[in-house]
Amino acid sequence: MLTRRKFFSLAGVGVGSAILAAPMKNLYTRLAQGKLAFADKIGALVPDPQGILDLPEGFQYRILSRVGDTMNDGHLVPNQHDGMAAFAGQDGKTILVRNHEVHPLQAVNNLAVDLPQYDRSCSGGTTTLIVDRDRNLDQHYLSLAGTNRNCAGGTTPWGSWISCEEEISTPYPPPGYTRAIVAPIWGKVEQKHGYNFEVPAHGGLATPTPLVAMGRFRHEAIATDPLTGYIYQTEDQVNSCIYRFRPDQPGKLQEGGTLEALVIKDLPQIDTGVNFPVGKPQAVSWVKLEDVDPEHDTLRYEAQTKGAAIFRRGEGMCYANGELYWTATNGGAAQVGQIFRYNPAKQTVELFVESPGSGVLDYPDNLTLAPFGDLIVCEDGRGEQFLVGITPAGEYYKFARNALNNSEFAGVCFSPDGQTMFVNIYYPGMTLAIWGDC
Repeated sequence: MLTRRKFFSLAGVGVGSAILAAPMKNLYTRLAQGKLAFADKIGALVPDPQGILDLPEGFQYRILSRVGDTMNDGHLVPNQHDGMAAFAGQDGKTILVRNHEVHPLQAVNNLAVDLPQYDRSCSGGTTTLIVDRDRNLDQHYLSLAGTNRNCAGGTTPWGSWISCEEEISTPYPPPGYTRAIVAPIWGKVEQKHGYNFEVPAHGGLATPTPLVAMGRFRHEAIATDPLTGYIYQTEDQVNSCIYRFRPDQPGKLQEGGTLEALVIKDLPQIDTGVNFPVGKPQAVSWVKLEDVDPEHDTLRYEAQTKGAAIFRRGEGMCYANGELYWTATNGGAAQVGQIFRYNPAKQTVELFVESPGSGVLDYPDNLTLAPFGDLIVCEDGRGEQFLVGITPAGEYYKFARNALNNSEFAGVCFSPDGQTMFVNIYYPGMTLAIWGDC
């Protein structure tokens, strides 16, 4: 049972050492028997008098940063707070690197011409926050500029954040097109987009170099296997693939590498969003991709012609205790979400959980492994939005509710000491710190 005391007593356990038990093989049976009392695991959520965030009794929050705030470098905090990660700073401080999923029509890029930026027509990128040990904002500043719809991403073992562009826009008009349908929707751009960018956790404004060898597609999130340096990637499409990048030199991603796609050996080109068995490991292989920088959004089609499995909107991804977890936001019989896990050592993938309905888990997106061993999942659904926990025993509970509006949660992560949870409300963008009061 997750209690507020347990939140602190287990907080010192590192994410890498947390243990997850077997998948939820008996989920539907247990639901039918009424044995999953989700809210009872932490108690009912208490309405927030400020109308921002409902939490269980004994927990509190603080807003660290809002859209429009003036940062230490004089720039304003952009909107659309999305994926985020926490790194250890000096003197017990936490460094947060935060994505902003902004496209050209949503904001004007008024940055100085001499600032390092990838595309002056784009206002997406990342900001970095430094939070002291008392959960106060020490400083924040721009750390990646001129990118397009930076959605999620992930950390590397060498202390950086990989920020992923979800938009594969092309300078207008795209070559070979007599008319364009992208530019009127997302705005005209000056550079090709659909890439990953690396942002060091310690430092100022990053050099915006696209990591072309990692593929050009609608990126969502990444997770790095620290044992091999391989980087796994999700793709936000209804017929997406799972990709693996094997760098030629781990830690030096700009040096290139090999891009591959996941194939389920006995089920080539399978659509995992329909009638895929829960809790049954499937052997996988990987196929090499050749056209990693296609002119149009076609990378997944090359992968699928080579047998790659299809996932219905791959989104959040995290590395946890030797395995990788990712969400398929539209997958499952109810079409409201699945969570898969991959075992690199065994080379198997299995469906860890499939949501039976939006009242249980509604469009899972970003996710992370908590220090106390549960997955914490951000919802990006169509009604009320929650942070949903999934225990090692396979029980769901709702840890927080967006009391402000129906905007999604994003970027959930924990401080290096495990005592603070950080999360974003996407719109209007704000970053919050959450902790228990024992």
